[in-house]
Amino acid sequence: MPPKRPGHLPRLNRAHYQGYAIVLWTHCIEERKTGWLSEKFHLRFRETLLHALIRSQLCCSAYVLMPDHMHLLIMGLQEQSDQLVFNRFLRKRLNLILHPRFLQKQGHDHVLREQERDKEAFQKTTHYILENPARAKLSPNWQGYQYSGCLFPGYCDFDPRNDKHWETFWRVYNKKVEE
Repeated sequence: MPPKRPGHLPRLNRAHYQGYAIVLWTHCIEERKTGWLSEKFHLRFRETLLHALIRSQLCCSAYVLMPDHMHLLIMGLQEQSDQLVFNRFLRKRLNLILHPRFLQKQGHDHVLREQERDKEAFQKTTHYILENPARAKLSPNWQGYQYSGCLFPGYCDFDPRNDKHWETFWRVYNKKVEE
């Protein structure tokens, strides 16, 4: 593990965030401030996320925008995918849209281990993320929460609420990583 920089959370070696890595990112709003989450922000967030994903050759299997933080489950699609570059770009752009609020200095990450990458375990992790609003009593169920979804560049109809979502997701994902 690289030495800890003053004022920063420790990170794994850069290689853990590259290639086909799968990382759960959590970004909190500075001082856990609320009042920024709206349909307008959600649309701008999706547009910004899409550009960040394309630039770094990634997809987002799930995201949830909570009143004071956000979760994103990001997957590499190519050997040259780089989640640290993605994260830097995304955070810079999100801070512009969040102004006068800002993201905390550094997001938290969890790089999924091999056993967490198994399809069944991965789908459970994805649903756990999507269920955050229901656990927080923001929605009676995760399907009814409007500030969550999936973003896979080139596939605008992906939606984890759809019964055929995982079948389609894995078919497209496997095709992309084999290209």
